[in-house]
Amino acid sequence: MKTLFERFVKDESGATAIEYGLIAALISVALITGATTLGNTLNDQFQSLSDKMNTAGTINP
Repeated sequence: MKTLFERFVKDESGATAIEYGLIAALISVALITGATTLGNTLNDQFQSLSDKMNTAGTINP
């Protein structure tokens, strides 16, 4: 029983799995943040282009 407890205390595979899980979660958050920022920037660009085209269409019908 004592050796079983000693092996359990020395086993670090669970800690390693948790560390990998945390790294994966941080990477996911970074990717989601980047994609959201890129999406908002693209939306602003397309909206600006759409406004310019609508303005050009009303001036020269």
